[in-house]
Amino acid sequence: MTPVELSRTVLRAVRRAVDDGELSVVVPARVVVERPRPGGCGDYSTNVALQLAGPAGRPPRHVAELLSRRLRDSPGIAGVEVTGPGFLNLILADDDPGSLAREILARGGEYGGSDVLAGQRFEIRIPYEVRAEVVADSLRRVLATQGARAHVGHGETAESETAEPSAAHVVNLRPVPAPCDPAVLGRDASRWALLLPAAHDRPRIDNEHLAQRESNPLFRVRYAHARTRALTRNAAALGFTAEPGDVRDHDTATGAGDTTRAVAIAAASLHAALSTHPQTLTLAATHHAPDRLARHLVVVADALLGFQHTVLPQGEEKPSAAHRARLALAEAAGAVLAGGLSLLGIDAPEHL
Repeated sequence: MTPVELSRTVLRAVRRAVDDGELSVVVPARVVVERPRPGGCGDYSTNVALQLAGPAGRPPRHVAELLSRRLRDSPGIAGVEVTGPGFLNLILADDDPGSLAREILARGGEYGGSDVLAGQRFEIRIPYEVRAEVVADSLRRVLATQGARAHVGHGETAESETAEPSAAHVVNLRPVPAPCDPAVLGRDASRWALLLPAAHDRPRIDNEHLAQRESNPLFRVRYAHARTRALTRNAAALGFTAEPGDVRDHDTATGAGDTTRAVAIAAASLHAALSTHPQTLTLAATHHAPDRLARHLVVVADALLGFQHTVLPQGEEKPSAAHRARLALAEAAGAVLAGGLSLLGIDAPEHL
């Protein structure tokens, strides 16, 4: 379903609510849908309930709940969640719900690669400084995922001064230097500390990067990867393996039950994070900003950690097709996390 089609679907729900006397408002000419902002979930979000609340004389969440009940029965929509003051978060149905996991598992660490920059050469020029070295090394790897070739050298060079100015793009990298020697953090944590902030921000070099707690983004990313490996081992012990497909149980497909709806929301959040990985790599390459990839891995990790509890059967529950599909989605997340960490020059542990 395209955003235009989704907008019309929401508009029809508003019109039906007005026709049935549940809302007393003028039906708007159009409804805006967009990707969820921080705090949202699902595939798309709309603030139409907030816009209608005043004219309707109702609280925004009341209007949102009213519309959500109608939208859950609409073709092409797998689920609806109300967040914040009254935002409607929409999960789209997929004709092939396992297609994304299947693609990622088939491509592995190459998922997200493209030929956007095929045939292009880059000359990355940096000062003799540790953060510049690390950023340039990761940028070189990211550029390669988009089909480009890159060479790292020292000293600032104008493109007009290169031997073949028309053959190579000159990138003069000058990230804000680290305030002190990051080597005290060890290889992985020091690289993360230098790569996570944008180039114009000064990196923090402190023991927080070594802390094994939720406040440490690097810990969350590496722990999330380790959890995907543990889920595979645990599933094998229970006698089942991954198989891409519909992550929802049968009653989830009909929209029944808070638990099954929560599974659909968590899966949609992870699906959305994984599906934007190719775009993230392209932007990181074209903007010469590997920090975009580092922050994206945090988003993927957080989505996986919110989804992981749905993967294995609970209690007397038997493994089902939904569990196999959830395991496939979790393993796909693991592949993205491992591949992303590798591009940053950071190890992805099997156990943590």
